[in-house]
Amino acid sequence: MQELKCVVNGKNVAIMIDPSRSLADVIRYDLGLTGTKKGCEEGECGACTVLVDGLPVDSCIVPAMKAYGKSIITIEGLAQNGELDPIQEAFMEAGAIQCGFCTPGVVLSAKALLMREENPTKEEVRDELSGHFCRCTGYLQFYDAVRIASEKIKNRKNKKQ
Repeated sequence: MQELKCVVNGKNVAIMIDPSRSLADVIRYDLGLTGTKKGCEEGECGACTVLVDGLPVDSCIVPAMKAYGKSIITIEGLAQNGELDPIQEAFMEAGAIQCGFCTPGVVLSAKALLMREENPTKEEVRDELSGHFCRCTGYLQFYDAVRIASEKIKNRKNKKQ
């Protein structure tokens, strides 16, 4: 057993774990954050995507100890003070939530993209989301949601100025 210390959704975490476990297992089963889905467990479907220091990672293939000292954001950590993140609002408005299994990972990848690029092109969105498999074929709605979220973020910035 080893102690994993990290920050998850803004909260300090210190937990004893078997170092052979995946980050997805620790997030889901030890921390109870079940929004992180486990699909293929091979890093192919994107359902387990979380942000580690702002970058999307397939948590099913990342050893949990690789998160030591890092900041992790799961889908549960996007909403702040009871207010949804603009990307979450946009996914609802665009009808980009169908069965919901892939949604947390797609939302987090889209969030990472919008943190890097305020106004991504359709090609940039496609590239960013290419590691996600949606069985409901909601890809067009994903593009719409990212566009809507980009506008929401710009509008919120303009209101603050």
